Order: sequence, then C-alpha cells, then structure tokens
Amino acid sequence: MLQFVANYDDLSTDKGYQFKFRCDKCQNGYVSRYQTNAMGVAGSLLSAAGSIFGGLFNEAGNAAYQMQRAVGGKAHDEALAEAVQEGKQHFKQCTRCGHWVCPEVCWNHQAGLCETCAPDEQEELAAQQARATSEQIYTKTREQNYTKDTDFLSRGGITQCPSCHSKLSPDQKFCGSCGSAVAAASAAGKFCGGCGSSSKADQRFCNECGQKQ
Repeated sequence: MLQFVANYDDLSTDKGYQFKFRCDKCQNGYVSRYQTNAMGVAGSLLSAAGSIFGGLFNEAGNAAYQMQRAVGGKAHDEALAEAVQEGKQHFKQCTRCGHWVCPEVCWNHQAGLCETCAPDEQEELAAQQARATSEQIYTKTREQNYTKDTDFLSRGGITQCPSCHSKLSPDQKFCGSCGSAVAAASAAGKFCGGCGSSSKADQRFCNECGQKQ
C-alpha cells in the first residue's frame, strides 16, 4: 500500500520521473529528486541517430521506444514508490484526521497533531481577537450617528447651476463658477434676474435689490 499519494503532482516525462508532494493544509510542496528513465534516454538517442543515418539506427530507435512504452507503467510505479518514501520524510501525518502536513507551518508539535485538529493556542487567540475587534468596530460605527448635524433633507439637497452645471448649495443666489443667478424659483416659478431672490408672479420690482422684474 502506497501512503502519501493523495495530494501530489506528477512531473514525469519520457526521460525521467519526478513528483511534487503538497501539504494537505497550506499546499506548501516538496519536489522529489529526478530519477532518470534509462530506457527513455536510450530511445531518444537511437531515434536521434536514426534521423541522421536512417536504416538500422532508426529501427532500433523505434524498437527502444516501443520497449519503453511496454515497461513505462512498471518503471513509473516503482519511481513513485521511491519518491513517496523520500517525500514522507518532509511531512507529518496527523493520527486524528490522517492528513499529511508540513511541520514548519501546519503541525502543532506540542499536541502532536495537525493545526486543523489542534490549533496553536497563541495563534488561535490572536486570530479570534482580530475577528472580535473587526466585529466590534462594525457594530460601533453603525451605532454612531454621523448625520445628526446635517440637515440635508430640509435644505433640499444639492442643486446644479442651470448654466454651467456646477454643484451648488440650495441657499446660493449666484453660481460661484459662472456668476449666473441660480436661486430656486418660487412657487410661481419666478426669481429676480439681478440678485436671484424669489419673487411673486405679480411683483414688478425685486424686494431684495429693487431691480425691475
């Protein structure tokens, strides 16, 4: 039975075998040493010679390739078994969950278990404190009234200048960008063209500046 093979990448080619084993928790990896496939190398050399000289060399190269294909499965399995024995030395298996984890990051040496099953007390405390702090900040910021001194509803909000479309406060009579009279129209829809004050429909002169309407 092969252990330690649930989480790995096969990096093998026809020239040799190599495998990358990964921690089941953080995915840190270890790459096994490269194992040359002698049959694959011999087949490549003979094929290269056959492409130059042709004839028997080419036939030998094809034969070597077919032989490599015939024994590749067994050779690959043997290389994997050897790589597993090598890779296991760099990981620890948790007896509680069975996962293989890296000892540098994901292993609780004091408990003898992986940190998923037995979290490090100091790390867990720091993580929970950070989470609680975030939740408390979220709650307190929503309890605070940040608009109590802002009477934006009664003022009617922000308006725009009809000429240049600059943003204006509702109580402005003239635009600060272009100088246009921008006071809001009265209920009758009339305002002074000189000072911008609202006026009644039947007024002939402005109450503020006296300009003829």
